[in-house]
Amino acid sequence: MSVPADSKTGLAAVAEAATQAPGLGLPPVHLWNPSHCGDIDIVIRRDGVWMHENSPIGRPELVRLFSTVLRKDTDGYCLVTPVEKLSIRVEDLPFRAVAMTEAEGALTFTTDVGDRVEAGAEHPIRVDTDPDSGEPSPALHVRADLWARIARPVFYELVERGTVEDGRLMVRSRDEAFSLGPVGAGAA
Repeated sequence: MSVPADSKTGLAAVAEAATQAPGLGLPPVHLWNPSHCGDIDIVIRRDGVWMHENSPIGRPELVRLFSTVLRKDTDGYCLVTPVEKLSIRVEDLPFRAVAMTEAEGALTFTTDVGDRVEAGAEHPIRVDTDPDSGEPSPALHVRADLWARIARPVFYELVERGTVEDGRLMVRSRDEAFSLGPVGAGAA
């Protein structure tokens, strides 16, 4: 695919493509199939901090813009524009669910990049358990193949809302039930 001479590349192209997402809307990254152009030195750390060349990206607006052109492909996480695809590194999951509200039986989560996601069939909650430590790792589906790690205080809120069903701690959002893990003696 040829790239027009006046096309921006790298961070400038990513930022320009992301501006197609005014407010909380999202650009159609699922429709873009550019050639892979290489790696860009962006890392989303385990704690949710976005780093560029070993320095935190200090502008939340810029992180939000980049998050709107983030995609997970079979070869890993990348930032995409209509004309290029740049691989980035994600240490855990790309987003953090940092707040939760409940209204009319629905649990709505807010991510560290401003997404609001209602848990349900299209946005499940899952809890993986570390086989060695037994530590739970809760996550929420955000969009496409992108997930948010549920922050510890938010997970504690979920646990407080849970009810025991068939030996498992369950939480509900609308008509969907999600397991937070087993309960009882010897439960991890």
